[in-house]
Amino acid sequence: HKENERRIRLLMREVNHRVKNQFSVIISMIRETSRLTSTPEAFLGQVRERIMALSESHDLLVNAEWRGATVGELIQAQLKAFAAQSRVSMAGPMVILQPNAVQYLGIAFHELATNSAKHGALSCSGGRVEIDWNVIPAGDGADTFRLVWHELDGPVLDAVRGRGFGVVVLERVAPQALSGSGRLEFHEQGVTWTLEAPLPFVQTSVADNAAL
Repeated sequence: HKENERRIRLLMREVNHRVKNQFSVIISMIRETSRLTSTPEAFLGQVRERIMALSESHDLLVNAEWRGATVGELIQAQLKAFAAQSRVSMAGPMVILQPNAVQYLGIAFHELATNSAKHGALSCSGGRVEIDWNVIPAGDGADTFRLVWHELDGPVLDAVRGRGFGVVVLERVAPQALSGSGRLEFHEQGVTWTLEAPLPFVQTSVADNAAL
């Protein structure tokens, strides 16, 4: 009985922390979106879509009792609204993301998928997306998580077009939240986004799960 109470207290503390973190993310989204939209209708639509994307990540965490989610689960959750599963391939080892990584990578995947559906590989019938991730081992134990979103067979993109909130998320917000770096490249067939971050800031630990 006491053990159950302890688990509930720990879980509520974790939920409280994550909800406060989500509030910060939402405020940031609203601020950046307001700067980059020209009409109230566009502002409302984009904020609604981004909050729904956060909600998808939140649902994953709730269903897992805030233990985290795998990379594949998160990608599938964020891309299901675009009905593009048949044109998206995923490959990588089993990595269970910690809650903070689920939230920020979820936002990143949403921005990538939205841009791709409007302007990139997922906007045309022959386009496709390859998502690969791996863990790069280091001799000193400081392993690196590396993920690449790579679009193929899409329309020619104009790099100038993509200087909105999505670029801010992909190059600054999401990578910095994971103490890593993000690089967004525009090429003839679509975009490539590369994220590198220290594995401890991405992957949940056995100790974290044991605590809950």
